[in-house]
Amino acid sequence: MRSHLLNDTTAERYRRTATAAVERVADKLAATDRPFTGITPEQLAPRFDAIDLDRPLGDITSALDELESVYLRDAVYFHHPRYLAHLNCPVVIPAVAAEAVLSAVNSSLDTWDQSAGATLIERRLVDWTTARIGFGTNAETGADGVFTSGGSQSNLQALLLAREEAKTTDSAKLRVFASECGHFSVQKSAKLLGLSPEAVIAIPCDGDKRMQTVALARELARCANEGLVPMAVVATAGTTDFGSIDPLPEIAELCELYGTWMHVDAAYGCGLLASRSRRHLLDGIEKADSVTVDYHKSFFQPVSSSALLVRDGATLRHATYHADYLNPRRMAEERIPNQVDKSLQTTRRFDALKLWMTLRTMGADGVGELFDEVCDLAADGWQLLAGDPRYDVVVQPTLSTLVFRYIPADVTSPAVIDRANLYARKALFASGDAVVAGTKVGGKHYLKFTLLNPETTLTDIAAVLDLIAGHAEQYLGESLVHAS
Repeated sequence: MRSHLLNDTTAERYRRTATAAVERVADKLAATDRPFTGITPEQLAPRFDAIDLDRPLGDITSALDELESVYLRDAVYFHHPRYLAHLNCPVVIPAVAAEAVLSAVNSSLDTWDQSAGATLIERRLVDWTTARIGFGTNAETGADGVFTSGGSQSNLQALLLAREEAKTTDSAKLRVFASECGHFSVQKSAKLLGLSPEAVIAIPCDGDKRMQTVALARELARCANEGLVPMAVVATAGTTDFGSIDPLPEIAELCELYGTWMHVDAAYGCGLLASRSRRHLLDGIEKADSVTVDYHKSFFQPVSSSALLVRDGATLRHATYHADYLNPRRMAEERIPNQVDKSLQTTRRFDALKLWMTLRTMGADGVGELFDEVCDLAADGWQLLAGDPRYDVVVQPTLSTLVFRYIPADVTSPAVIDRANLYARKALFASGDAVVAGTKVGGKHYLKFTLLNPETTLTDIAAVLDLIAGHAEQYLGESLVHAS
């Protein structure tokens, strides 16, 4: 089976195989006329049950044919303009080209002797991002960072650094403050870090779904009075549900007053770093101690591509462990650039290449223009929803998210309205005509458009709203029939 290994003797086979796979996917993308087929788990599972993994097919064409059946045919396609659900983006072509390169070469970004130029590309991109944030570069200010698997890992590492920098070793006294609309990874990280169950304090939001700084100040003062230690404040620049951005300058002032680590979760809102018209929405982020960015959201990169950036690179030492076989201490003394010294991961993909190829092909302005397009679309979508008597829309968007729910013309109980919206989402998904997300606001069920596809139009949004209303009305009609 050595003939299947990628080396100089199989270069032609690699070329043919890679081309066949690319052509298969390209044909599928071109032919996809809806984001999903509507297949259920019960319908799809038997295809897998029939596959004997101990009996290989023997050739790539047969394997691709089988893959068509078990995956490509029924995949959820984010590139379709009516995929409107989660923070998944269609990806730019330069990044896809980079995926082919990095997977074939298979560099590991833990040590210099496994990656060489890849290490320097990642470091240069970290510098580029810290400069865009306002931290400056490593050479100028000592700012630094490292690529991660995603926003959850970036947030975990940020809180690890905050815990180690806190002014106590008694973890029971540590407290983390986050918006009630913040990401669940804050709570999960606190548990993984061994903090007490009550360590994370949820700060209420205002009508625009932004953290109330008055409430934050009150909680910080209370904890200080009770002898507790404010370990970190997690501000969100782009909440998952609403795309709202917490008041970063005011939060920074409170963090400085209480000597508290300020982390900004900009996993969603990081696209603003490349925007020429909306960058001001991130004013104050430069005062943070750490920032999470997810290039695989608003930079239109393939999963995974995230990073943790820190204002003081020295704090990354809290993730450093030296192994004699890999990164012995003498390497640091010799200034050999081993990225594992900064990372929670050891073996790590060269995900930075995707962003590098994107910037070298399109430029930051090109990325920023794509993100501005979806933000503009969300603003237009909000106007459409606000003028549609069938819908209640929660908040005017800051980024590219719309949260709303269908409201029938006739007086109906809130519980029935909830069920109608849940039914509409489920029926829409089953039809495959569009995919939308859902959430809860004030204990009530709402629907959500997360707009990250510049190919989506206002016509698409209007059509999906009509589909949702149709499904909801069908449910209400059937409910009346059953009630009578």
